[in-house]
Amino acid sequence: MEWKIKPIGLIRSPYTNEEETPIQSAFSEGRGEIEVFPEYEAGLKDIDGFSHLILLYYFHRVEGYSLSVKPFLDDTCRGLFATRYPARPNPIGLSVVRLLERRGNVLQIAEVDVLDGTPLLDIKPYVPQFDERKEATVGWLKDRL
Repeated sequence: MEWKIKPIGLIRSPYTNEEETPIQSAFSEGRGEIEVFPEYEAGLKDIDGFSHLILLYYFHRVEGYSLSVKPFLDDTCRGLFATRYPARPNPIGLSVVRLLERRGNVLQIAEVDVLDGTPLLDIKPYVPQFDERKEATVGWLKDRL
């Protein structure tokens, strides 16, 4: 089974290579912008009231994957699906960013952790009552955060 997915926009950031890109948006002070393609601009109606957004995007510079990887915060190989490693069977990324301002089809954002020119697949509002889980555990990361 295959699906066709096409970008709804592009993410602009100050990062042009993987080495300078923060490992997670929570650790980023970087600012950027989201350019939503004009045909999707109407979908941004009412987004202004949200402080944070969930971005789903395509890791466009990743090639191949392994089911066992050494993640950024560890020296031990872990199962791919127990990490946020970018090289995946379906190279889809997820970031929570802070929305600063909307200007037409352009969103100014902070806490960005993606490469410049990353294709944007979707935007969802971050809603703490839906998205935060106070009882969540972090597996192998518990001693590293």
